[in-house]
Amino acid sequence: MPRYPAPPVFRTPADFRAHLRGLGASFDLDDSILPAPSSPLAQPFKLRSGRTIGNRWCVLPMEGWDCLPNGAPGENTRRRWLRFATGGAKLLFGCEACAVMESGRSNTRQMTITEETAPALAALLADCRRAHAEKFGTADDLLVGLQLTHSGRYSHPHDDAKLEPVTAYSNPLLDNKFGCSAANVVTDAEIPGIVAAFGRAAALAQKCGFDFVDVKCAHGYLAYEFLGAIERPGPYGGSFENRTRFFRECVAAVRAAAPGLEVATRFSLFDMIPFEKGPDGIGRPMSIPGVAGPGAYPYAFGGDGTGLAADPELREPIAFLRLCRDLGIELVCTTIASPYYAPHAQRPAYFPVSDGYLAPEDPMTGVDRQIRAVAKAKAAMPEIACVSAGLTALQEYLPHVAQRLVREGLADFAGYGRMVLSYPDLPSDSLRGIPLEKCKICRTFGDCTTAPRHGIVSGCYPLDPAYRTSPAAPLVRACKFKA
Repeated sequence: MPRYPAPPVFRTPADFRAHLRGLGASFDLDDSILPAPSSPLAQPFKLRSGRTIGNRWCVLPMEGWDCLPNGAPGENTRRRWLRFATGGAKLLFGCEACAVMESGRSNTRQMTITEETAPALAALLADCRRAHAEKFGTADDLLVGLQLTHSGRYSHPHDDAKLEPVTAYSNPLLDNKFGCSAANVVTDAEIPGIVAAFGRAAALAQKCGFDFVDVKCAHGYLAYEFLGAIERPGPYGGSFENRTRFFRECVAAVRAAAPGLEVATRFSLFDMIPFEKGPDGIGRPMSIPGVAGPGAYPYAFGGDGTGLAADPELREPIAFLRLCRDLGIELVCTTIASPYYAPHAQRPAYFPVSDGYLAPEDPMTGVDRQIRAVAKAKAAMPEIACVSAGLTALQEYLPHVAQRLVREGLADFAGYGRMVLSYPDLPSDSLRGIPLEKCKICRTFGDCTTAPRHGIVSGCYPLDPAYRTSPAAPLVRACKFKA
């Protein structure tokens, strides 16, 4: 079984750097965490709209499985958002994956924005801004968005155990893995209703006071799946123009319904073939005799045709970023692949989740894969403000690497996702120049994913006392033990 040395093994940045060089990683790190104002992460960022974001830390959008049945924020949701707001990051990219309609909910407790839930969202947003201002003196340089999404293939709107998929096209491997069929492919006639839902959701988000909405186009959800619909007939498949039509129409619907509201997107720079657990427990590319498999997987947007690597030139992903620019989108939160079928690449980790597999590569290889892609995209499209992601596996060296990425222009913002659940104050602590609290650093145990895979609210059960002592904690441990 693979055993990869985790960051705590390396006592100094020099030791960690030597490990990275041995792997052939492209990125470097600073030898110390710099406090404000000298840190690159402390520098403000001015948008073309005139708004200034106070620093280069960004909280990535979450999904907590902890909203009320109608989609309004619950108590755990409120606690998470307030921790996001007071952690020190000045860009909250979406806060939560919010479904635009019931059929697009990934679970029965996913946030959903409706006339009924909007007042609670507005109140929570106001509380977040108030808490941020109380701690940091002002919230004028805090930018907060709401991520709008349709879960597509991964929708469970009525029963967490019952998949009700809405797919963009028939993918032989994904259909086999998730039990989908051609009957689940959304029709051309159904698409305008989904597009309109994005517009309605954006109008409500604007009324709530959000600074922007993130039209999610990542991780295999509906908008992103259209990008791989090369075999879909009609106006939404085949050519690049057709495959981006759904996204363009969603952005147009947002613009029409919420004039003046900024639009951003979380975007998977490239996709990969689905992975599965091999006989030895290690992840391997999925293959079905007689259909597309490793070495011949045309459905991976931005891929090189094998399903295992990105197109070296990232031609279509860069064309998509060019499209974003032309649509007036300046902020892009980058990611790759999907946590549903290539988690080792999308969120590199040293421990598998309960329904996952052992990493087929050193997690630092996965971190490097994302950093390389973001750097290439940024170099090609410097006018797009890019948020880097996939950095949590760096653990105590996350700030060291983030500083270097921003200083060298390889990314504009350092995104942190899973880490914020265990250590929300990491940005504040690093910018204040105080030692990191090692006991709060995410070690990628995966409980925040294992829990929702079994219908339990997401959270850091090993390190956050509120979850570690909750009634759900024994259930999460039982799920891991059974796996």
